Amino acid sequence: MTIEPQDYPPLSAEEFKVYNRAAEQMDYFHGFLRRSWNILWEAATSGRRPAHISMGQFLTEGLRFAEHLEIHHQIEETRIFPYLAKRMPEFRTGRGRQAAELLRQHREIHAGLEGFQEYLDRCLHGDEELQLDVLRGKMEGWREVLWTHLDQEVKTLGAENMRRYWSKEEMARLPM
Repeated sequence: MTIEPQDYPPLSAEEFKVYNRAAEQMDYFHGFLRRSWNILWEAATSGRRPAHISMGQFLTEGLRFAEHLEIHHQIEETRIFPYLAKRMPEFRTGRGRQAAELLRQHREIHAGLEGFQEYLDRCLHGDEELQLDVLRGKMEGWREVLWTHLDQEVKTLGAENMRRYWSKEEMARLPM
């Protein structure tokens, strides 16, 4: 029987801080991804690259975003999620629909990220000229799942959920 969050006594401010540490750390890293995405998305939807950023810097920002997202997910999938999956079904691996939703989201994100990254790489190397409407098309297909994922992952790591699976002492040992 799983104990639901409403069955627990309220957390003190100190307990909340302990149990919410993973969510805060994840949100911190997600903040960098959100800022980079927003720079790219604003340009792609407005049709104007930011005036203070050269074309090379803009393309590098996009490729850096892709690299950071890939590394972030790789760390999650190899180090953090397997540890959390020992107790939390939200992080369990599996094939197809058996995989936890957060892992399925990773696959959807990376399916879109691949075309995005390839396009920017071709533009950076002069094989193609950057067209912001094309960039928008490369971002639109996975935009919603990315933003849902960033929010859902932080919520899943939030204090009320974490307290269901981990003690305060164990929280200090989480690989975050």
